[in-house]
Amino acid sequence: MALGQPTAGAQEDHQVRYTLVSAGAYEFDIFYLAAQPPSMEAFNADAYAFAKREKVSLAPGAPWVFETTMADPQWAIMQVSSTTRGGQAAPNAHCDIAVDGQVLVQHDDPYNVRCQLGKW
Repeated sequence: MALGQPTAGAQEDHQVRYTLVSAGAYEFDIFYLAAQPPSMEAFNADAYAFAKREKVSLAPGAPWVFETTMADPQWAIMQVSSTTRGGQAAPNAHCDIAVDGQVLVQHDDPYNVRCQLGKW
């Protein structure tokens, strides 16, 4: 009798964590995939059934974090745009995507960052 053996072809869900950090107090527009679509066609037909867009205000060093699960974490994507203000220093944004606790991609930019895995 075998206990705890996964069935053939069973897919394991992976923990996906999106993180955005800013060096300065700033407001950002964030677009990210919250749920895995069954296909690119399904995503293209109704992107906001799977993705979210939101505006967040960050304090220096206080991260914005969103966690979800995906069977195929290669779908993970996060695009971030700062709401630039004249006379204000660049926020020096940083994004990363971690899968099962391991950071797989990261990006730094004075204003806008994009982190994505393989499906994009």
